[in-house]
Parts: sequence; structure tokens; C-alpha cells
Amino acid sequence: MTSPLRIALVSLHTSPGADPGSGDVGGMNVVVRNQAEALAAAGHHVEILTRRSSPDEPGSTELAPGVTLRFLTAGPVETVPKGRHEEFVDEFRDRLAEQGPFDVIHSHHWFSGMAALPVARDRGVPHVQSFHSIAAADSTPLSHGERAESPGRLAGEIHLARESDAVVAISHAEAETVTTRLGGDPSRVAVVLPGVDAVLFRPAADAGTVDGHEEARAGTASRPSVVVAGRLEPLKGPDLAIEAVASVPAALRPELVIAGGASTEHAGYEADLAALADRLDLDVRFLGPQTRPGLATLLRGARLVLVPSHSETYGLIALEAAASGTPVVAASSGGLRESVVDGVTGVVLDSRDPATWGAVLTRVLGDRELWDRLARASRARALEHPWSLSAAELSDVYCRLVGSDPCRALAAAGGRP
Repeated sequence: MTSPLRIALVSLHTSPGADPGSGDVGGMNVVVRNQAEALAAAGHHVEILTRRSSPDEPGSTELAPGVTLRFLTAGPVETVPKGRHEEFVDEFRDRLAEQGPFDVIHSHHWFSGMAALPVARDRGVPHVQSFHSIAAADSTPLSHGERAESPGRLAGEIHLARESDAVVAISHAEAETVTTRLGGDPSRVAVVLPGVDAVLFRPAADAGTVDGHEEARAGTASRPSVVVAGRLEPLKGPDLAIEAVASVPAALRPELVIAGGASTEHAGYEADLAALADRLDLDVRFLGPQTRPGLATLLRGARLVLVPSHSETYGLIALEAAASGTPVVAASSGGLRESVVDGVTGVVLDSRDPATWGAVLTRVLGDRELWDRLARASRARALEHPWSLSAAELSDVYCRLVGSDPCRALAAAGGRP
């Protein structure tokens, strides 16, 4: 590679340097950071730009060789609810305009795009938009689904879908939403699936020792665990997981482990879930947010991972579970139909009836041959999704926009099998 790209990845409302599962930190942060590191490993220069939310955050820090995380001051230097970030778009745009130079600017979430698109236009460089979730119109009956968290969201997303040089969707389901709900031009929408670190996320049989201690599956031989991991908010559906596990016959009932912290707009939600568990006489372990190594240990120690979300653009946790050799039971929503292959790497359910979920849990937990088959297929499929391939496809989008071929070597890594 003779001419690497200078890439700006903009993540206004949440830092990709923070651990997922806390506050508003989720799968988007994982995608941004891992794609950044893979792009840098291929020779590109990457800067991630986010809003400073604490006085302890430095001006910049190196996340990995070739990846710089910059904190820009816009609004109060403190954590605020996600929906308030629309108030800081103009100030963040001014700070962003002081950075660079960049060959391409890639915004993640609509806050970022509204700040970055004018900067890209002023500089004459391509602007790429990724949404990671898309607002539903007020008339859409999604009581727990995607909602406009701040007044300008839906209008802003329509503007970005139609005016950006390219939109990168994280799943085919999201790509369809971009074109049908937002009016994006299909010829400018590219699907770049996320990857997974299959060394960090690996089966228990491959784990060996961690910090000098042998790993084993969580729970006991007679009482395995099932895991729900993600931000604690109604959108993620942890209440369904509690009700489903409670409906499993006592002889097979697993321990339910919930990992993650409440989002900024649902501070009391963990207490609500604990009260639900008490009413159902179900013991639930609330672990709080996990580090990436901690999450990996948790997933490979589980018998099943549950993803009962009302809406997911992809469902990265399902791919991480698959890499861990742990089958997934997931809701049939958005990209989860792509991250979990029904009957092959897990079970995808159209129903949100806890009894239906409980029956599936009972069947998979009680059938070792079925569990083994799902676990083997899960790991095999996850190995087809390295972050290097995700970054190669992303760089190919950038190269087409830049109008030259400075990253042919990376793009030539190949397409997905």
C-alpha cells in the first residue's frame, strides 16, 4: 500500500474506548473500535472523534497502533442522557472542523452525521453514514422498538440517508430500512457485516487457562447458566428472558445471568427487573457491565445466550456467543435473523410469549445432541467473520468514494464466503 487513507470515524454521543454494556455504550462502540483497529492494521491512519463527557478524559489517546481517539469539547463535560446530544451537534461540528485533514469522514449514529456532513461538504471529501438504529415514525406501532429519542431524529436520518455519499448498513435488514423508511438510494447503500474476535471469544474447550486458572462453564453440572448481555433497557427485552427462564420446569431450570448496566434514560430499570424476578420466585444474578475479556469468559461459560431484543440492527452479541461455541435463542427482529441461523447456530423465535421461549429453552437444555450440533455450527460460522474481512469491505467502500485506489491491497482481501 503506497497511499493509505486518513479516516475519521465520528461517534459523537458515546466513546468507542468505553466498555460496552454501561450507559449508552453498546454494539456500535464495538464495531467502530474493531473496524478502526483492523483498518489501522492494514496500514490506514484512523482517528475516532467523540464528545468529552468527563474532565478526566484527555485530549487524545492511542487505542491501538494507528488508531487515535480524540475527545472534543461540546456541551457539558459530563455524562448526559442520550437524547440530549442533539443540543451539542452544532458545537461538536465546530470542533470537528478544526481536526484533520481527512480523506473520508464516516459518521456513526445520526448525531454524528448531522455534525460531520457539513464539514465533509466544506472540505470536498466523501461522507459515509452508518445509523446502527433508525427511528420509527410516530405512527409506527413499536411500543418498545426504535423511537425518536430527540425531536430532529427522523428528519435528520432522512436527510443523511439521502445526502451522504454512501450509507454503510450493518445488516441487510438495516439496508432495507434505509431505503424504504428513509428513502436512501439503493445504489449508495452498502452492507458491511461486523466481525468477531475469535481468539478472545472462543469455546471453553479451547480456552485453556485464564490468569492461571482453568475455565469451566458457569453454574454447576446440575444447573447450567443462560446469559443475557447488553444495556439494561426495555428495548433489549430482559423482562422476557426472566419470564422465559421462570417457565422452565424446575428440574431443568438454569441460572439466569444478566450482564450490563442501565442506559442513561432507564436508571431504575435494573430494580424493575429484580422486582419482576422476585414476583416469579426466580434467582437472577445481575453482574453489571463487563470488560471484553470478562464478557468472553461469561459467554463461553454459559449453556445458552438469550437475545430477546425488540429490535436489533444486527445483534453482535449473538455472533460473539457463536464464536464462544454457545448457541443462541433470539427474537426474530431486524438483523438477528442474519446473526443467528435458525436451527443451525441457534433458534430464532417470532413469538414473544414467555411460555414459547421457555419450551425452547427446555428442549435445547435437555437435548445434549442438539446442543452439541448447534455449538459446533456456531463456532464454524463465526470463524467466517473476522474483523479483517469487515474492514476490507469497509475500505472498499471508502476507495470507491475517494476516486482512486490507495487501498487496493486491503480491498483485495476478498469478499465474504
